[in-house]
Amino acid sequence: MTFRKEKKFRLSKFDFDLMKDKLCMNGMQPLYGKRVINSLYYDTQLYNMFNDSEEGLLPRKKIRIRWYDDIRKANKEVKISSTEGRFKKSCIIDFTSELGFPKSLCDLQYGIIYPSLFVSYTREYFSFKSMRITFDFNIEYANYRCSRSVLHKDSEGVMEVKIGLEVPDDYIENMLPFPITRFSKYCRGLLISNGNM
Repeated sequence: MTFRKEKKFRLSKFDFDLMKDKLCMNGMQPLYGKRVINSLYYDTQLYNMFNDSEEGLLPRKKIRIRWYDDIRKANKEVKISSTEGRFKKSCIIDFTSELGFPKSLCDLQYGIIYPSLFVSYTREYFSFKSMRITFDFNIEYANYRCSRSVLHKDSEGVMEVKIGLEVPDDYIENMLPFPITRFSKYCRGLLISNGNM
């Protein structure tokens, strides 16, 4: 596993385009084409993962099934936040659309977990001064435990910046002197789909 440092910048539509244009003018280069990312998040019946994330507790996890164009090529991903940093474990799952999503998964830390939130968004990938930068927009959420047909659109987007642990802590702040914010699509999606944002 590879630990990484990660910072997020929540952006309005206006700031989103402004930030991207400014960074491109200063040398940011595309890594590859944009694509749509789909995720189905899992959580306990009492939303323990959501609550741990909102409280900032460590260690904590987010567990999801993620796919791009072909739903049959889905991955199970476990995002772990710990005192050492953040890292992600991923494995291909045996999945066909005829079988549907797993009705439950088992996690050693959280026990039995169930589908909770569907998230879909468009992502663009860039490289800038030793940083990997992604821009996520057109973010939509559907609460899997309510009406699946209702999609909630997020009015904001997010720029995520990732660097290795060997890079100094203030590197991102020095290169990108903008306010860093918290932006968890899972937490925002649950709050927005429940009418709490």
